[in-house]
Amino acid sequence: MDAWQTYPVEFRGGLITNLSPLQQGINAPGSARILRNYEPSVEGGYRRIEGYDKFDSNIIPPYGAPVVHGGSQTGTTLVLAAIHTTPEAGDEFTIDGVTGTYTIASGGVTFDATNNRATLTLTTSLASSPSNGADITFTSTTSNYLALGVASWEDSAIVCKNADIFKTGGVGYTKINVPDYGTPLVNGASQTGSSLVVDGLDSAPQAGDAFKVAGIDLIYTVTADASVTSGGATLTINPALASSPADNAVITFLSTSRETAGKTRFAKYNFSGTEKIAIVDGLNAPALYDDATFTVLNDGPNDIIGASFVAESKKHLFFAKGSNVTFTAPYTDNDFTAAAGSGTINVGTTITGLAVFRQNLIIFTERSIHQLLGTTIADFNLQPITMDIGCIDSDTIQEIAGDIMFLAPDGLRLVSGTDRIGDFGLASVSKNIQSNMTAFISANTSFTSCVIREKSQYRILGYNNNITQENAQGVLVTQFAPQGGEGMAFAETRGIRAYVADSNYNQNVEIVLFANNDGYLYQMESGNSFDGNNIQTTFATPHLPISDPRIRKTFYKLFLYADPQGSVSFDVSLKLDFDSEGTIQPPPISIQNQTGTVGFFGTGVFGTTRFGTKLLKLFETQVVGSGTTVSFQFTSNTTDPPYSIDALTIEYATHDRR
Repeated sequence: MDAWQTYPVEFRGGLITNLSPLQQGINAPGSARILRNYEPSVEGGYRRIEGYDKFDSNIIPPYGAPVVHGGSQTGTTLVLAAIHTTPEAGDEFTIDGVTGTYTIASGGVTFDATNNRATLTLTTSLASSPSNGADITFTSTTSNYLALGVASWEDSAIVCKNADIFKTGGVGYTKINVPDYGTPLVNGASQTGSSLVVDGLDSAPQAGDAFKVAGIDLIYTVTADASVTSGGATLTINPALASSPADNAVITFLSTSRETAGKTRFAKYNFSGTEKIAIVDGLNAPALYDDATFTVLNDGPNDIIGASFVAESKKHLFFAKGSNVTFTAPYTDNDFTAAAGSGTINVGTTITGLAVFRQNLIIFTERSIHQLLGTTIADFNLQPITMDIGCIDSDTIQEIAGDIMFLAPDGLRLVSGTDRIGDFGLASVSKNIQSNMTAFISANTSFTSCVIREKSQYRILGYNNNITQENAQGVLVTQFAPQGGEGMAFAETRGIRAYVADSNYNQNVEIVLFANNDGYLYQMESGNSFDGNNIQTTFATPHLPISDPRIRKTFYKLFLYADPQGSVSFDVSLKLDFDSEGTIQPPPISIQNQTGTVGFFGTGVFGTTRFGTKLLKLFETQVVGSGTTVSFQFTSNTTDPPYSIDALTIEYATHDRR
């Protein structure tokens, strides 16, 4: 037997699955054949990903912000107004000003979709009569409704569910799809019946809007789009007025309908010093929000009603619907007059996404990519980038490190600049994990994505209603090169179940949000667990031949170089001879730094733990096993803080060739 030798491995390169086992072990020893819930780190090595927590501990309101329809209600029947989605038996809610939590009885829902009202039968009688317009807060629901969109905006989050849009800073949701029509007042006393004359309007109320009138019982629904002349209009309403309102009685609008909305997308912009966000959902008129006022572009051209995509470029807002891109006049978000500089461009086929690259608008379809050159309608010029490749999922388009990444039929690709002015690269960057990407695309029915800027990382997350949370799939990409397809390292995620996601930097803090159908909004890169559940990880090195793939080695000692942030506990296993069937494999070895005098929050022992003791970064352990190749597989299932595994050395001895 020869003397002991040392073989070092630096962990870098990320997940690779397109090489044969021996090729990978020879040519990329620091890469991974399994890398799940670890990320290739820009600081070196493979780092266990961070967890996620609830951004807001309250559920996203499933039915908007309904209110009591009429005072003096008693018993087990309750009528709600300003509700755009049918509640279900078993749902629980509270009533402002009334003690208790109430449950809808079996078969206890009658829903009036035309007038946005619901008559509920409760399992218990009301403790007292609620006032007209009292707020209803649903605390749990029977059905799992998908969150349709999320935007990380400023220090808050905007999230869409069913027919409504909400804002939260983390301590409760505020409905924002409340229309602003000026200062509407009742115009004339002694009015009765199913119409109401109002003034003080600066835009027209729409069918489905709900409002209340000061001093008058019941909540009213506008049943036909109004026409405004000199600030006045006659509203057609349901029900008939409960009594005659006073002249100049205040009218308060409670809701405007966003019914049957699809996946909702956003564009953040600032034309005049005020941060705003534009909202489209594929069916309703686009809306604008400035953190105070919600404005619906009901008067916009038909080409923007039902737009699916929106982007800001060169001080225009661009709305994409079908094959058309319609843009506002310069420096405006609601002027669609041609004389002012608005217009429409047809790209010839259905648009699947918009992005901005080096100030030019990039327009994706399933089979082509175009760029819009120029700055105004006078010189806008649509030019093809490629007519052979397109984007198959709109919500995978993200800018990362100056490139645009998107999901193409063959995997992830980049739109990137080249040394030639006006030229583009369209590199396929996921060839290293082509089989994984093919399986990932096949297993999921929709996708979303986000970027984590401080890590130069792109994440694409799959969603399938039949895949459980712990098995939810994702792929992350860390970009090590400044631009282009070189220097990409991949890994997989498990347990992040996202239908919609977004990220944003605000005051040097990056907020990464996602949501699915479990009722909550989550913040990624937060905490050490998946909302209280363990994070399961696996990292396996290639099958390493070390010096010669046909000479047997005996392994004696493993040195593992790590960078922990706290307690660390994981198992390492040796997989010998390509982990082939019939090969006896050594048992796993437990590695941890929780012993000794190092103290962790909540675990320190008086008289034993030392203040200021350094964390163990070099783990040394005896190993057993003999084989021609060896792979080291690390697994954990904990809520430990993130840690990096940087490198290892294995001490071994070789035997004679047989």
